[in-house]
Amino acid sequence: MAALQQYKCPCCGGGIEFDAGSQNVKCPFCGTEFEVDTLISYASEIDSQQQDDIQWQSQPEQVWQEGEGEYEGLVTYICNSCGGEVVGDQNTAATSCPFCGNPVIVSGKLSGSLKPDYVIPFKMNKEQAKQALRDYYKGKKFLPKAFKDENHIDEIKGIYVPFWLFDADANADVRYKATTVRSWTTGDKIFTETSYYSVARGGTISFERVPVDGSSKIDNNLMEAIEPYNFSEAVDFHTAYLSGFLADKYDEDSTQTVERANQRIKKTTEDAFASTVTGYVSVIPEHSSVKMDNGVAKYALYPVWMLNTTWGGQSYTFAMNGQTGKLRGDLPLDKGAYRKWLFLLTLIIGAAVMGLTYLFWLL
Repeated sequence: MAALQQYKCPCCGGGIEFDAGSQNVKCPFCGTEFEVDTLISYASEIDSQQQDDIQWQSQPEQVWQEGEGEYEGLVTYICNSCGGEVVGDQNTAATSCPFCGNPVIVSGKLSGSLKPDYVIPFKMNKEQAKQALRDYYKGKKFLPKAFKDENHIDEIKGIYVPFWLFDADANADVRYKATTVRSWTTGDKIFTETSYYSVARGGTISFERVPVDGSSKIDNNLMEAIEPYNFSEAVDFHTAYLSGFLADKYDEDSTQTVERANQRIKKTTEDAFASTVTGYVSVIPEHSSVKMDNGVAKYALYPVWMLNTTWGGQSYTFAMNGQTGKLRGDLPLDKGAYRKWLFLLTLIIGAAVMGLTYLFWLL
């Protein structure tokens, strides 16, 4: 039984010992006893647990042919300030960068990039995007008044953002440490019994088109915040959908963004399995192994209305889903109005405390 000394107590993590009297393995720290066969089985499971195995096969097949972009009247616009590169037609009014707001943009020919497989066309127009932004401002008491002016709203731009869409089957095995607690009273004493369980979950979840944006210039959290998109409305890519809009050229390919897809798939899988572990007082994940199969990636353009503006020397970016109208972004704080509100609130609380103190003194 000496070999059992290498294993720790599944309950408290302390070293375990064989107890000759009970013929069981016992933890001297928490007092928990285990049958030898049960502990050997548990240790065998620990030794055989697998690590994550995540591999992908990226298969974007469409490539811009020589002269194709020129024939379609497409050009690229490059911002001299942030280096952002977007695609648009020759009639697109690209007077300012949609990423940093810099007004200097030069144009060049479209070349050296992959052609998208799919595109979700814009459903929300510019006026709807403006109204969504106004609605987003409502109820924000400490938003600077000048920030709500029309000149800021007019800077909103429609842009197709590059997304890599990942398909995969996630085969996962997850083990949890779970507990239940039972209490009872005998005489004037209260007893508590904690029972420990090793709970295992395993299975396969299929994922389709997990989106990860391929632009380093756009905040990843902001793009995730305006999800989801309805892919049933996606169509095969055609340059006609770019007319009147900009399209960001990806600067992170599928191999550079796959780790974010892995994290999203792994977390979603673990959350789905954890939701099935019920009936316990506490549940703590001990080990997770996720293996990806049949992983492929496709390239698509998703519609986004974007607004960049500056207030108090700080840049603020808003993004709205051009298909559903969902809008997210950070707002500046009117510090003067906030200080006045805080001062008034302090006076009200102070007066209330003084009134209550006087009332108690009278009583």
